[in-house]
Amino acid sequence: MAVTGCDLTYCRMRGIMSILTAFIKERKMGLNDFMQKVVYCPHMCQHSNVRGFLRIDDNQNEEMEDEFASAPLCLNAPRSSLAEETQMKPCDFDYLKIIGKGSFGKVLLARHKETSKYYAIKVLQKKVILKKKEQKHIMAERSVLLKNMKHPFLVGLNYSFQTTDKLYFVLDYVNGGELFYHLQRDRVFLEPRARFYGAEIASALGYLHSLHIIYRDLKPENILLDSQGHIVLTDFGLCKEGLEPNGTTTTFCGTPEYLAPEVLQKQAYDHTVDWWCLGCVLYEMMYGLPPFYSRNTAEMYSNILNKTPILQPNVSNSGRELLEGLLHKNRTQRLGAQGDFMELKFHAFFSPINWDDLMAKQITPPFVPRVTGPTDLRHFDPEFTHLPVTSSVCNSDMLPVTSSMREAAGAFPGFSYGPDHAFN
Repeated sequence: MAVTGCDLTYCRMRGIMSILTAFIKERKMGLNDFMQKVVYCPHMCQHSNVRGFLRIDDNQNEEMEDEFASAPLCLNAPRSSLAEETQMKPCDFDYLKIIGKGSFGKVLLARHKETSKYYAIKVLQKKVILKKKEQKHIMAERSVLLKNMKHPFLVGLNYSFQTTDKLYFVLDYVNGGELFYHLQRDRVFLEPRARFYGAEIASALGYLHSLHIIYRDLKPENILLDSQGHIVLTDFGLCKEGLEPNGTTTTFCGTPEYLAPEVLQKQAYDHTVDWWCLGCVLYEMMYGLPPFYSRNTAEMYSNILNKTPILQPNVSNSGRELLEGLLHKNRTQRLGAQGDFMELKFHAFFSPINWDDLMAKQITPPFVPRVTGPTDLRHFDPEFTHLPVTSSVCNSDMLPVTSSMREAAGAFPGFSYGPDHAFN
């Protein structure tokens, strides 16, 4: 059969494309090898030819020159294609123990090498966050953490930074244990102790509300004690920002035992969900279990929607009145619906509290956790502290860069944060 001109042209074009594809693949592999050498040999970046090659365009020449000249690379955390650069790197810390674990990563006790200060570093896997489409929650958590430094009962963010595959929150280290841990051990708290914790929690929630933030996940596991016995609220991944005083939201989130009726019914809700949760936590402190608890989740949900909490007489009249107000099923009639924190502040139950002294931490806590120092981990779950600390926490950017890592690299713009005073 004769070969037509069209067939010949097609065959020639296919051959040319095959050659070009092989050529591009070879050059791409060569470029990848070159970049790996740059990563493992930071001094190569000082060579004028390499620096010229790495320039993106003429308008950025001066910026790139300054960047390479003024900021030497750390071998364990080299500069990547991330748009933002920070002073802090994973290898600036010694990672001592795992003290917690969550859906996206781990929390580790770490010591800053230069200052010897201790921090809790939350290390999150970008690919897991992206897979679950939780970027907004992580960025909201960062935003809320930045606002926490002005309040004594909210955990503060000292620093945040990222590598190609991980996010790092450098948080205040608190080692007095979760309220959940102490509640499990003691079964119930006497009313003065519950009042003290309730007051510190309420002031923290009130502060968040004043910034138009609702917390949405108050539970004993998210309430820590510091080494002096004061409350520290942590884990802000479910916070909702930008909620105006009369605004509502509809996202279904929270922990089953502490869900407010309006959330459970998927109705619009507001800041009063936090007061419902405080009512649940206070009830648990004084009675030993959440108010509507059942091992059967469906039954528990039915209790939340339909049952009145049982208030035994071992709690004072003002205590029962407070719980009734906080656990009102109609959010518009719930304690805190009109005056928010001020309604709780002037409730009879909290009349023994001097709020100025409370905010200044001048009230002696009713219980002081026994800790001998920052490395005393007796109040952390051994399930975590016995786990080995893997080197990948520090050396994550030494791993070969995969396509998923490249995708994740630029998914969190503006995540990094570093005040000048962070590690002074």
